[in-house]
Amino acid sequence: MPEAVVQQSEANGPPAAGHRERLARAALTRVFEPGDERGGRWIREVGPVELIRRLTSGDGSAQLLKGMTATKLGGCRLRASGADPGRDLADVAAIGGRFVCPGDPEWPTQLDDLGDARPVGLWVRGIPDLRLWALRSVAVVGARACTPYGAHMAAALGAGLAERGWVVVSGAAFGVDAAAHRGALAAGGATVAVLACGVDVAYPRGHTELIGRIVEQGLVVGELAPSEHPTRSRFVMRNRVIAALTRGTVVVEAEYRSGSLVTARGAQRLGRHTMGVPGPATSGLSSGVHELLRGEGTLVTDASEVAELVGSMGDLAPVRRGPVLPRDRLSAVTARVLDALPYKGGTSVLDVARAAGTGADETRGRLYELHSLGFVERDGAAWRLAVRPAPRAGDGLP
Repeated sequence: MPEAVVQQSEANGPPAAGHRERLARAALTRVFEPGDERGGRWIREVGPVELIRRLTSGDGSAQLLKGMTATKLGGCRLRASGADPGRDLADVAAIGGRFVCPGDPEWPTQLDDLGDARPVGLWVRGIPDLRLWALRSVAVVGARACTPYGAHMAAALGAGLAERGWVVVSGAAFGVDAAAHRGALAAGGATVAVLACGVDVAYPRGHTELIGRIVEQGLVVGELAPSEHPTRSRFVMRNRVIAALTRGTVVVEAEYRSGSLVTARGAQRLGRHTMGVPGPATSGLSSGVHELLRGEGTLVTDASEVAELVGSMGDLAPVRRGPVLPRDRLSAVTARVLDALPYKGGTSVLDVARAAGTGADETRGRLYELHSLGFVERDGAAWRLAVRPAPRAGDGLP
């Protein structure tokens, strides 16, 4: 039991306060489900060491906790009695992992925005510093059963963000999550997988190789103790960590009832940027994204637009415009003279000047300019539109 571990440590000499708290928090990851606000409030009020002592002792002090019921106490004590934080810490260390607590230098303080629902602690695998990586991170989430379009967009976003120095965060699920991770990995970039199970559990099993690559090139993070398996509620609560950890969330394909929209709405509540990639109006997989965009979500189509929204001043996306046509390069007056020529047949300089509202001499000069560019032809005293097509952009144009 956790209290026994603490007593054993004290028998070997007075432990550091950080060590006692780490043991207690590690034990509490087996006691409370992710996002348990009552548990979070008790940790805040009495501290993790005192809380685990109350839950494992029979002195009745646990019943004094505000909001503690007999049912809740029975469940907590049952779980606490089977917790062995020393073994959990050793097991994670054996696979190159660690347990990060609030107050540690590696703790991402933006998770504190979750209040009492913040994680008790985070189990982490991978070499990089989680706090530093989270400072410049974006979540890319979406449908598991995504379309080829959704997978393409997620991979392109993952690669594009990675190339711009952003960390791509997702949940390692099938579909959009996996495509975003793979896009970042393929670009030689940074990616973080937030799991709804223990960090030593490859879930889904089909992503064993992918999660292994993320451990080598990035980070795998989870709230649950080693060997814990996912449940429906754990997937939902995992999403709040993704939302809080990152500076913004991009949703790529999501139905009306989608866990990805839970992440997006969580990001909105926390004041984070919320973005969506549009899809066909007839696609049910894009219906949730479009609903998000009708609200406070921002429409994005590529990594540069995401970076412009969540990045620092100066991270601007390129200006979007269609192809530049030869006519676009004409001055306003020259274009007006060109528009004054009839569609069929020729006309005089005076008639063109009258239609364009310009002087005769200026009109004549503009017509010769248009003639040199291939827009018009002269037939004696008459001017007409050129029969042959005008040149392409760049062919002799200024």
